[in-house]
Amino acid sequence: MTTKDTAREAFDGVEHELRDLSRWMYDHPEIAFEEFETSAQLVGFLTEKGFDVEYPAYGLDTAFAARIGSEGPEVVICCEIDALPEVGHACGHNIIATSAIGAGIALAPLVDDLGIRVTILGTPAEEAYGGKVDLINAGAFTDAAASMMVHPANDDVVDKNFLAVAQIDVEFHGKASHAAFKPQVGINALDAAVQAYVNVSTLRQAMYPTDKVHGVITYGGGVPNVIPAFTSMSWYVRALTKDRLDELYAKVIACFEGAAIATGCTFEVKAVGNTYTDMVVDPVMADLFAENSAALGRPMHRNSEYDPGATGSTDMANVSYEVPSIHPMLDIKAEPAVNHQKEFAAHTLTPTGEAAIRDGALTMAMTIIDMAEGDRWKDLGTAAP
Repeated sequence: MTTKDTAREAFDGVEHELRDLSRWMYDHPEIAFEEFETSAQLVGFLTEKGFDVEYPAYGLDTAFAARIGSEGPEVVICCEIDALPEVGHACGHNIIATSAIGAGIALAPLVDDLGIRVTILGTPAEEAYGGKVDLINAGAFTDAAASMMVHPANDDVVDKNFLAVAQIDVEFHGKASHAAFKPQVGINALDAAVQAYVNVSTLRQAMYPTDKVHGVITYGGGVPNVIPAFTSMSWYVRALTKDRLDELYAKVIACFEGAAIATGCTFEVKAVGNTYTDMVVDPVMADLFAENSAALGRPMHRNSEYDPGATGSTDMANVSYEVPSIHPMLDIKAEPAVNHQKEFAAHTLTPTGEAAIRDGALTMAMTIIDMAEGDRWKDLGTAAP
């Protein structure tokens, strides 16, 4: 029996349990940094399977690190655990988590012979705040030779592009007054918010096709007969690279400043969570993953076939600036539903959703086996940021 056969056999022994775990996560969605039940459930499962588990980990209450292997290069498999408000696991983190755990279990009987260490890292708050950035700063990836994860989608893409993003809240402060009797002594913060939105819309003609700016008014005032003294907005600013994000971010801030000047308001900009970088895909790992995925009957496409701006963002991109990384997308055939829709969440429980758990886990495990048996560690990191 080959090494990969051993990995497959180990995974087969827990596949039904992983499907049940995915369904449990679907039924118990928890949003960013509130994943207490979820992390406890996953930690209990990993402990039962013989992993050495640190929990909580790296200063985050819902993070965990489940480790196997005593020496050699370390591979960190990221296990995202948070859900979205209102739509639950509509980005399929239940598949991400269970495939990461499945990969670790598949490798468990092999780590000593392969001379590697494997860490399944529970990473909170990917959908908001960027928990992986906090984990980077706390040293979770310091000793890692490589890192990886998989993500459900509507196509199989091994080297998907991801945009850098900054999330910000904006507040405008004016002066209240009677809207009919003395509007002229008020300073209208709602006018500032509306003008800011229009300014950003005007900026769009000067944006690159890969620039993305989207925002909402989160508070627009209390009642119509009072000039609003306070309004707030929430914005995402995205760009193809972190350098371009810096340029675009300054232009967007100027839109807010112009609205404040025009209306006589003051304004404040507050960063929300961590800024996400663009993704740097390691070519060696991507090629190995594609070969192993094809061998399992899931051929992978390449990002070059797609519009580079037709994508989102992930804090896994920040990891890719620290350690050689991949973040392949796996098709669960949910169309016409797409990520961040309730219908996509429901599709994670279908046979094609559950197939992604198996294919993701085994392909990651086999890719790590190839890196270890081929001593490919020195070849990693050739895709410079």
